[in-house]
Amino acid sequence: MTTGTDLPRLRWRARRGMRELDRLLLGYLDVRWQNAEPCERAAFERLLACEDTALWRWFLGHDRPDDAELDALVRHILAAAAA
Repeated sequence: MTTGTDLPRLRWRARRGMRELDRLLLGYLDVRWQNAEPCERAAFERLLACEDTALWRWFLGHDRPDDAELDALVRHILAAAAA
């Protein structure tokens, strides 16, 4: 699991070069990361390991992750961004 001292590394990994993905992933780090449960943090790190094309399809709603935790996290990130 990543510690608070690894936040700069996570921010670097969350930068995808697509403005929309960057906003979603970095927004999660800015707003939710500090208070997230360890299992949610682990899911976010798994999410960062996914291909950009898969992330884009998931966040656009064209597809859903097979992993239930990733699916829930994607939906949570989208809901937070819409709020």
